[in-house]
Amino acid sequence: MKRARPLLMLVALCLSGSALAGSTVWHWPGLPPGAPTPVIPADNPMTEAKVALGRQLFYDRRLSRDRTMSCAACHVQAKGFTNGARIQFGVTGEPGIRNVQGLANVAWRSPLTWADPKVKTLEQQALVPLTGSHPIEMGADPDVVVKRLAADACYRRMFAKAFPASGGRVAMVDAVAAIAAFERTIISASSPYDRYRAGDAAALSADAHRGAAQFATACASCHAGPDLTDDKLHYVGTAATAGISYGSGLPPADDAEHFRTPPLRNVAVTGPWLHDGTARSVEEAIRRHAAAQLADVELPALLAFLDAQTDTPFLRDPRLSDPAAGCAVRKATATR
Repeated sequence: MKRARPLLMLVALCLSGSALAGSTVWHWPGLPPGAPTPVIPADNPMTEAKVALGRQLFYDRRLSRDRTMSCAACHVQAKGFTNGARIQFGVTGEPGIRNVQGLANVAWRSPLTWADPKVKTLEQQALVPLTGSHPIEMGADPDVVVKRLAADACYRRMFAKAFPASGGRVAMVDAVAAIAAFERTIISASSPYDRYRAGDAAALSADAHRGAAQFATACASCHAGPDLTDDKLHYVGTAATAGISYGSGLPPADDAEHFRTPPLRNVAVTGPWLHDGTARSVEEAIRRHAAAQLADVELPALLAFLDAQTDTPFLRDPRLSDPAAGCAVRKATATR
């Protein structure tokens, strides 16, 4: 992350200068009933134009050094915005050191990484895979990326519409702001467990009902709330697992002790599991870090409850998918 850190300061300094003109009122699609409204940074208000730009950028491989990776290479919608791999290899072939986390309801998450409590906003987090150097992921050179995007007439129109105060400038700080805005719309709220919490007792099977009760006793001290996370870092006991290599070269005391509680929304489709992706099933992940809590647990029921976290409509929501070919902003509607 050495290279990303100076850009974090750039984002903080520049976002206010590229904020959108006009109303900052945003109506959240699919907001869970009773859920608090996500906090929107004052210097990065939400608009449809900005979200559309962020969605386009999220799926664009031109943001990586060699044009082979997009944000979506690691965050695949059908897999709960994970990618099904143990770790992700970057554009130079360097292996990552953490399993990819999902993005469902990421607008409510803070902090945002497995082990760095300082990364608290989506604007900060986006720079880590884009420009970070430990490890290198997308390996983007901001100047090169800006030149690529500015050469595209569609992107020039989209940036002008999303950031009218910028005078049509294409800038990396605005690209990051737009990606963060799109990520705040990645909302999951229609799983069987969501319907159960909304009052539909029939939404859960009999097994899942029993599993819910067991989960509340054995797991909810850390996996709490609608997304089953307390967003805190905990020691989870995986460091001493024999035969496990964590990949970073650090000793277990530094590398594998304290991690943020991962949300369990869509957990059945976000494997492999744990911070290093070495658990090949949800059951293995449970046994690896919570064996002491399993003495009186009916594991099939607990797994049925976790299966009920799968939000199938979310995994197929066209508003979050790769945008169709063609420019989202035509010349006639472009803002100059």
